Amino acid sequence: MHILIAANTAWYLNNFRGRLITALIEEGHRVTALAPQDDYAPRLAAKGARYLPLPFCNTGTGPSEAATLLRMGRLLRAERPDLVLTYTPKINIYLSLAARALGIPVLANISGMGRGFISGGLLKAVMLLLYRVALRHPSKVFFQNEDDLEEFTKLKLVDPCRTALLPGSGVDLGRFRPAARPRREETVFLMVARLLTDKGAREYVAAARELKKSYPQVRFQLLGPLQPPAPSAISAAELDTWRAEGVVEYLGSTDDVLPFYHAADCLVLPSYREGTPRTLLEGAATALPLVATDAVGCRNAVKDGVNGFLCRMKDAADLAATMRRFLELPHAERERLGAAGRKRMELSFDEEIVITRYLKEIKRIEAGMA
Repeated sequence: MHILIAANTAWYLNNFRGRLITALIEEGHRVTALAPQDDYAPRLAAKGARYLPLPFCNTGTGPSEAATLLRMGRLLRAERPDLVLTYTPKINIYLSLAARALGIPVLANISGMGRGFISGGLLKAVMLLLYRVALRHPSKVFFQNEDDLEEFTKLKLVDPCRTALLPGSGVDLGRFRPAARPRREETVFLMVARLLTDKGAREYVAAARELKKSYPQVRFQLLGPLQPPAPSAISAAELDTWRAEGVVEYLGSTDDVLPFYHAADCLVLPSYREGTPRTLLEGAATALPLVATDAVGCRNAVKDGVNGFLCRMKDAADLAATMRRFLELPHAERERLGAAGRKRMELSFDEEIVITRYLKEIKRIEAGMA
């Protein structure tokens, strides 16, 4: 089959779907990767996929969006793939609509509701309408947590008979393995995320500022790229203020996050809503204890008291109290949390589970075409 796989960045396809692309090619399928041009596009080609650039604005909401939809329709008409795999909110909606017009099967993956849903108001209403129309077409709609599946079903955005639940995007257990963490005087907290308001970056910094008063030796690290200017993006000027204050260590962005997991004692993600955050799965696979918000997606990866702790969303004081709870744990208890996290990943979140489910669904569609 000719399979087109699409997302809002080549970075996403390379980092979150790279092993799936490899598996598809090994099964004999011809894979075309569709995403906006970025530094990761050549890596998709190196995996054996054909890369097609997609002019696309992830934050656009105006009349130009109609032109984007038409562009996707023309692209699908020219490529005529046998199957389309879609990821990220706007790509799920637009490509499902375009594929529906051409009768091309789609497997959609809901990795979160999108920023428009979180912000509410008119934008949320428009997104719900678009989802309701677009998701009538896919052969299967995969969800990454039960909360999103239940909400989409309750709002009648998708036929429950065409849904399935996956353990997020899974985690590569062979790559993300535990390493010995020696006892030391200072504790290192690490947050790995794009620098966005709805990832909880400001709450993390506020919690760090509070904890520094009682624990001046504790280190608070922040790893992740600055985002293009947008209402939810943390600005370079604000980040510079945090760094000058000395409240957090900004580590920039990286292609290899593993050494940072191994050098930390606890992974923190105070996000407002997720699908199932890959960073929490990766951190848990390396036996890092986790602190995250009791929010959709995050609580899928963190079981309170088992492999980490949950705190209230958008509440810096409660985040600080939860991180303080971790600080006061003895070394053996920290190790217990980490080991439990690794075990959870092995039992339920192995990336091979996700890949096997996709291959099974693709074989079903392929058999229906014969």
